[in-house]
Amino acid sequence: MIEGRSLVEPGDFTLEEMEDLFNLAERIEGDRGFLRESCRGKVLAVIFFEPSTRTRLSFEAAMLRLGGSCLGFAEPGSSSAAKGESLADTVRTVACYADLIVMRNPKEGAALLASRYADVPVINAGDGGHHHPTQTLTDLLTIRRLRGAGRSLNDAVQGLTVGFCGDLKFGRTVHSLAKALARYKNLNMVFISPNELKVPGYITRLLEQQGIPYRETANFEEAMPSLDVLYMTRVQRERFFNEEDYIRLKDTYVLSPDKLEGARKDLIILHPLPRVNEISVEVDADPRAAYFKQAKYGMYVRMALISGVLGVDHA
Repeated sequence: MIEGRSLVEPGDFTLEEMEDLFNLAERIEGDRGFLRESCRGKVLAVIFFEPSTRTRLSFEAAMLRLGGSCLGFAEPGSSSAAKGESLADTVRTVACYADLIVMRNPKEGAALLASRYADVPVINAGDGGHHHPTQTLTDLLTIRRLRGAGRSLNDAVQGLTVGFCGDLKFGRTVHSLAKALARYKNLNMVFISPNELKVPGYITRLLEQQGIPYRETANFEEAMPSLDVLYMTRVQRERFFNEEDYIRLKDTYVLSPDKLEGARKDLIILHPLPRVNEISVEVDADPRAAYFKQAKYGMYVRMALISGVLGVDHA
């Protein structure tokens, strides 16, 4: 039962609660009239201190499709944060006007802080390089939908090899998804990155503690034939302090049709988006490219999440 609870990181919900969310999201996808108007009279506050397209708009679309209303801001310059207001005061004020807060902030730990000061649930829409739990729910639902064929996520991930490629050091979507997948058993992970952007040690230590086999490599082509899921990420300019380092690393890995020649025929290509140039547009026509389906599943899983947190009757 997730009613009234905040979501700061993927581990805040049990595997059973996440499975319930996926079941509900699939039911919403299959019946567009289901839960329509179920959140009428409820208000979602969307407060973003960093730019966003998919996360912010999918949350707003989700709430509007549920019959609720949205308010908020899309960048800090349009809020009192520009005047020096503390995050604690901002969320306490916003909680006076809304039933649920969705927040993105560039500082790690901001969502946890917000959840402690707001007297309404807080959903983390990304806190620096730390977590992005609703993107993780989106990623897991996509894997379940495309590999599960009606099965549970636990069954769908059995024996999979999941590859993460690109910026694994700063990529919060990578950190969240790897941590979430580590809660399941009988799967493998491959981390593909230049040495400067390797996955943090706390992630690999967690995998070792959980008994999840993994390997790290800089060789994209060598890793490709073993993958069932490829999770591409962009090198994030906004996380670099040195422009020269960004320019040197940004084109390290570019997925193009020739790179896919040795890949499995049922490979699933995911990307949290936005992409810059790490996936060529020619790959979009490949049936293995699932990143725009992934974006759509994000709306359904956020509809399920909002309705669950707000205590909507799903009968």
